Amino acid sequence: MRPSKGVTCSGFPCLDVKQECFVVLGVDVKPETVKIVLVSEAAPPDVADSYYAGGTPLFARTTLQAFADAGTAVETVRDLLDLGLYLTTAVKCGKTGYGIAAATVDQCSRLLEKELALFPNTRALLAMGDVAIKALNCIAKRSGEARVVPAGSTYRIRGQILSWRGMRVFPSYLQAGPSFFIEKSKRRMIAEDIAAALRAAG
Repeated sequence: MRPSKGVTCSGFPCLDVKQECFVVLGVDVKPETVKIVLVSEAAPPDVADSYYAGGTPLFARTTLQAFADAGTAVETVRDLLDLGLYLTTAVKCGKTGYGIAAATVDQCSRLLEKELALFPNTRALLAMGDVAIKALNCIAKRSGEARVVPAGSTYRIRGQILSWRGMRVFPSYLQAGPSFFIEKSKRRMIAEDIAAALRAAG
């Protein structure tokens, strides 16, 4: 199955993103094998840096390092997929500025909801950063559910036991992109959260 075939945007209504950078995973994946879904912020401004781009894309390098920090040494993002880890973004287009409008997160969360539904055996969700957390909460709100992740700073929330639709949810910090190498103080916490999700998924 290729998620990109079932998760498409109609009309590209959002005004604060680079629509030409729209990315949904286009490689084959067996949906029944996915145990963990990692949701980061937005597609990179350059599609060559997306998770499954050829060569050594930035998102792949920082994510592989994050998993190495957590004790899972893998060489490629495809290796992570083979271990039952699916990587995606809450916003499918690249950012044009530092932040992303709430309306854009809400709009794109509809695509994320379709994407998550492709993987019925998911046991753990890693929400990497505020945008990913907001997107999950948007999905829950539309369904009349309580917030997936409570309000508050990630530092205080990440130690709580959170569940949603039968999955454990792990709010954490953004691991995709240059900030991962700059903000070294957060790398330890990212590694702890990834390790906890791996344990929860069995």
